[in-house]
Amino acid sequence: MEQTVNFANHGVILENRKSLSLSGVEECLGFDDETIRLKTKLGELYIKGIGLHIVNFDTKSGDLTADGKINAIIYTASNDKKNNFFGKIFR
Repeated sequence: MEQTVNFANHGVILENRKSLSLSGVEECLGFDDETIRLKTKLGELYIKGIGLHIVNFDTKSGDLTADGKINAIIYTASNDKKNNFFGKIFR
């Protein structure tokens, strides 16, 4: 039996550009030490940086924590990801 979770709220807390806490994350679409790509209710979210590491991701609650040197947090609209500037860059 599959359980549906409603991620109605989405939050971002960034501390000293080194520690990131997110809520409302639906799925991790990919990651490496320079980019973390996530799906949220508000669209795709790209975290760019150096030495990025996902510390914890709870798929039931939608909470994710990451650390490393965070240089950018970029949102893209989920329905325009192929047609917008960032969608073309991050394919």
